[in-house]
Parts: sequence; structure tokens; C-alpha cells
Amino acid sequence: MAQRFLFALLLVAGQSAAQDADMFSPDSVKKHINAVQIQARLHIDGKLDEQDWSFAKPSPPFVQIEPRQGMPATYGTDIKVLYNRQFLYVGIFAHDPGGKKAIKATDFKRDFNFRQHDYVALAIDGFNDGRNAMNFAVNAYGVQRDLLAFDDLYYDVDWDGLWQVRTTRTDSGWYAEIAIPWQTLRYPNSADSLHHWGFNAERNRRLSNELTAMSAFPRVFTSLRMQYAGVLNQLQPPPPKPNIRLQPYVLSSYDHYRNFDPSVTPEKTSLKFGGDLKWAINPNAVLDLTANTDFAQADADRQVNNVTRFSVFFPERRQFFLENASLFAPGVAMSEDASGGSMRIQPFFSRRIGLDDYGNPIPIDAGGRFVYRSSKENFGVMAMRQSGNDSVEATNFFVGRYAKNLGRQSRIGGLVTIKNLHGATNIVTAVDGLVRLGTSHSINTMVMQSVNTNGRKNGLAGYAQYYFSINQLKIWWTQSVVTKDFDPQMGFVSRSDVIGTTPGIFGYYRGKFLPFKKFLRALEPGLSPEFYHQASTGKLIERTVNFYPIWFNFQSGAYLGYGIVPTYQRLTEIFEPLDVTILPGKYTYTQQQIWASTNPSKIVNMQVIYTWGHYFNGRLNAGDWRLQIAPVPQFSLIARFNRNHFMQVGEPKTSAMIDLYSLEGRFALNPRLQLIGFYQQNSQNNSKNYNIRLSWEYKPLSYVYLVYNRNGFKDPLIKNQVDDHLIGKISYLLQL
Repeated sequence: MAQRFLFALLLVAGQSAAQDADMFSPDSVKKHINAVQIQARLHIDGKLDEQDWSFAKPSPPFVQIEPRQGMPATYGTDIKVLYNRQFLYVGIFAHDPGGKKAIKATDFKRDFNFRQHDYVALAIDGFNDGRNAMNFAVNAYGVQRDLLAFDDLYYDVDWDGLWQVRTTRTDSGWYAEIAIPWQTLRYPNSADSLHHWGFNAERNRRLSNELTAMSAFPRVFTSLRMQYAGVLNQLQPPPPKPNIRLQPYVLSSYDHYRNFDPSVTPEKTSLKFGGDLKWAINPNAVLDLTANTDFAQADADRQVNNVTRFSVFFPERRQFFLENASLFAPGVAMSEDASGGSMRIQPFFSRRIGLDDYGNPIPIDAGGRFVYRSSKENFGVMAMRQSGNDSVEATNFFVGRYAKNLGRQSRIGGLVTIKNLHGATNIVTAVDGLVRLGTSHSINTMVMQSVNTNGRKNGLAGYAQYYFSINQLKIWWTQSVVTKDFDPQMGFVSRSDVIGTTPGIFGYYRGKFLPFKKFLRALEPGLSPEFYHQASTGKLIERTVNFYPIWFNFQSGAYLGYGIVPTYQRLTEIFEPLDVTILPGKYTYTQQQIWASTNPSKIVNMQVIYTWGHYFNGRLNAGDWRLQIAPVPQFSLIARFNRNHFMQVGEPKTSAMIDLYSLEGRFALNPRLQLIGFYQQNSQNNSKNYNIRLSWEYKPLSYVYLVYNRNGFKDPLIKNQVDDHLIGKISYLLQL
């Protein structure tokens, strides 16, 4: 069946590639903006009323990416660029006759959700190599979002650059005034007097959900596909110089435990000092050092009630490890749009450092990271020393990565991880490659081996993933294997002893037969079967056919989808989802699903995923509801409810209802002073958790934090156990 499906996908891909006129090539004559040099230092207030702004030429007219690709923008956007010896200045005016009432924003969270806000984003390629991009985005209230992108494939979405922005809102649109220090930007130390950088800008006017850009690109891509970018001309930046950022901190904490053994967990107050140092040695090389590392301000993990046979992947939230994360974390995983298949294989996963298996912190004594990036090659090394405690002995971690760029869009690389503790060393080596065959075809592959020095067996893993992406179709085929003995102790695999075959196809129809075009933007049906064989025996152990004949994307950003999922499971050992015991055997069943979302930029918006039908030898109804109320951007409240209702499942026949509640509130005076509260209650383990965090960015990237954590657990056999933690932390960024 898988072979026939592959043949059908290749046939459809070949025919679609020949018929798709919307997949245009990059312009041979690039759109451009001329930067203008000034002597003054501008006051950043979001008004663009200094006389220097009158010297700058506005950008070329924007064109639509969504909903009518290639048509002129309905709402104009002007971009102007100035610079002096300290800053690159960008002035933005987003025209909107709806004025302040037309602006949409649901919160003041840094790195905001693109789907919920009016915003303008700038993509800057200082090396002008068509592969690297720094992205600076701002919404109409001055909230920042920034990231680093590589080949429009790998993203450091939690990178926080040092830059400043202010905005103002008027009856004819909104203004943004941006100042980016030259030290934040990356560009060559060129002998040429004038620099020409890759540059693009995109805007989403959220009320009408119209996406526009200065330089057009196919809507299946993003503005970070820098081959399609325009050019920023007439720049004369100062020669790059070493840039040193020192960020020391002082932290005071109080820990209190109720109904714990006081000899094991005593009440205590502590004072801690530490900090990070970032040294941009040159435009290509960055050295990061950390001592007595602390992540008290990091967002708390959310609990997940998992009823699948795949391990849950919790994202990294600690800032030190988020820097340059994409370089060290090649791998395969399901994409944001659910394409690519369910397998995740990642030879390096930073949460293996400084956290135990339950997400509890383990002290880190010190560490360092060196990264070099250029148009020809990228490489980096990271070394960390983790302290020991009662359950874990002191451990040394090392990861090294090298990637060589081939041609304009291809790459080959290697990676090694080493985990060393007393009497044992775990080593994983990997070789990977990326090949882009034109604009629509790509192949991503990796082969890995794990070796242990303590006598445990060696193991292998690997994958190959093919993508074909055009405006009308996305087709993929992912083939993966993880042997039973593959042991990446610094990595992550979602399943072991498995051979995964996960093809799929999504369609994007916007043709003349699409009904209700005033409300409906696209019909996007999908089919993604997944086959899993046991690697050690070759026997089929799971088959799911995810078929979504109905998937409507609306003009507002809302969506509605219906799917049916026939499933075959062959359990070779006991499976216990949420403490329900299911015995080994063969099971065939079918489930149905509804996916729905209202307009996510509305004051009140909701997302729902609901599944019902058979589940192994019984039935399971599972729902996940998320409700957000955001009457003004300064206040946002999110309530989430997850329920798994088992009916006569397993052995003995078990009926149970497992509920997971959460409530999150965000209160902000401005983007720099916010109070965030989070509460979660899980009936599966009788836990109740609180996290309250006050964050004040009193100067760019310098913070004051007050954090309160409470974890509670109730067991019928023991008294309620509660641990409380109160933390105060001050950090200061000193740029030398």
C-alpha cells in the first residue's frame, strides 16, 4: 500500500509542477530601498516627525501574498531607512483608513503569535547570500518579535536581539520607529565602501487578514526565503568590531515544604550570583559563557495528558539554550501545519542538560558555546558542567556541529554528542544533508549511531524526508528507523525499535468553484497515512490513516476541519495511557475528529479539537478546548480544558474521566512591565500547580523578576504535599 501511495504522490507532483503558474522565480531585477546616512541621533518615540525622516525615500509599493497573490496591496505600507554611526533606523507607516479601531492585538507577549496581531516584519540578510536572515517584527503597540532563520527551514524563534522600537496609533494608520545597533546586526567586514543587503518587509493587516510584502514570494513560502528578497542599498555601516555583552544577575530565593521529610527537603533561604557573557568576536563568530547558570524566570512546563504511543516532546524554554538552537538541533519532526509525519528524531536535545526526566532543575556550574556562521560553512561547539545531587551524579556534556553549504541551497553536515559521568560515556555521531532541487523539491536526511562505554549495545537511527511544495499542493514522504538499542542520552526520539513510513498530501484549492468566497479563503483537504513496523522483527505494529476530506480556511483566519482515522495497533507489551491498562494483542478501530477555531484576533476566540469513537477494545471521547478573552491588549485571559473519557477500555474494562484544567492571565502596563499568572490542575495525578511571574524590562534586555511557584500533590494514602518557592532576580545587561 505504501509503494502505491508513493507512486500516486510522485505522479500528482509531476503534473502539478507543470500546471502551477503561481510558483514564480525570484525577480531578476530586485526591488530596492536606498538607505540615507544622517549625523543626528534620533529620539525613538514612534512619531517619525524629525526632519531627518523627510530625507528618506519610501519603499516600493507592497503587493499581496494573501489572499490574492500578486495583486496590489489594499492598504499601503511605507518603509524608510536611515542610519548613523551607532544605529540602523527603520521608519514604518502602515496606512489604514480604519484607524485605531481597525488595529488587532490580543496581548503584549514578546514573540507574539503572528495569527493574532497587526504587524510589520523586516527580514535582513547582511551577508546577501540568500540563506541567512535576521527577522525583526513589531505589532501596532510596540511589542517585539525577533528570530534568526537559515534557508527558511531552521529557525531560532526565541533569539532575543538588542533593539528598540516605539509605536503610535492614529486615525489613518500606525507608525513604528525602530533603532537597531550595528552590534546586533551581522554583516561582513567588506572593503567595499557601499553595502547591499538582502531585505524584505511584510505586513499583516489583521482585520482583513491581508498579508503583503515589499518583494513578492509564493505564498507557500515565507518572507524569510531570501532568494525572493529585495535589496537595501547605499549602506556604509561602521566596520564590525568585537561586541561584548555582560549580563550578571543576583537571585534570592525562599523554599518551603509541607508534609515532606525535613531531613531531605529542609526549609531554606539562599542567595545566588552568576551571569552570562556574550562576545561577538567578529560578524561570523560568537562566544557565549555562563557561570552558576539560573533559569528561574523561564516559563513553566505545561502538563500534557498523552493517550498515544509517542513520547511527549516538551519545548526548550531556557534562554541560554535557545540561542543558536537551530544549528545544534538538526532532526526530523512534524511541521507546524501537521505535515511530515509524527516521528521526531533529534540527536541533540538541550533539555537533557540541567533538567531531570520530570523537568525539575539540576544546577549547572558553568558552560560555554562557540558558534561560527558564514555563507560557506557553519560550526559550533558547546560544553556544560552539571552539578550532582542526591539522584544524579555530576555530569559533563559536549556537543559539536559542522555544516558545509553546497551551492545556493544545499548542505552537508555532521554532529557529535558526548555525555560523560563516572564510569560511563554515551557518544552519538550523526551525518546529515539537505538538498533543494529547485524551489519546490527538497530532501532532508540523517544517519546516527549511539555508542556506550559501559557495555550496553550500540544502536542506529536515521531518516530521509522528501517535500514537494507549491501553492496548490504539499506532498511529503518521510522514512525513518530507530533500532531497539539506539540510545541518544543527549537527544530525543519519540519511539524506539520502529521503522516509520509516513507519506502525505495536502491540497490548497482557491479556484472558481470555491463557494462563499467572501468568507471562505481555501479548501485544504489532506491525507496522511502512517505505517510503523517493529525494527527488530519487521512486523507491522501500527497503521493509521489520517483522512481529512473537509478542511476550510476562512478569510478571517478561522478554520474548520473534519477527519476520520482508521487505526490498527499491535501491542507487543502492556500499554498504560493515563493509568488505563491495555494488554498485548491486535486491535482495529476507527476514530473521528473535529478541528475548529474562530477568528484568533477577536476579543473572544476559541479553538477546539474533539475526537470520538473506538479506542483499542473500548471507546474514547477526548476534547481539548481553549478559550481566550482579550478585551484590550493589556489584559488577556486563557482558559483551557482537556478531557479524556475512557469507556470500557483495557483489562479490566475501565471507565474513567481524566480532566486537565489550566488558566493563564497576562496583565501588562506596557510591553516591558507584565504580570503573568498560570494555574493547572490535573485529576490524573491529583496535582495543582501555580506559577506567578512579574517581569520588568527596565532597560533593553535588563530585567527584574519576582516569581512564585507552588506545586501540590494529593494522594489518598498520604497527606497533601506542597512545595512553595519564592524567587527574586535582577539582571543587568552591560554592552561594552
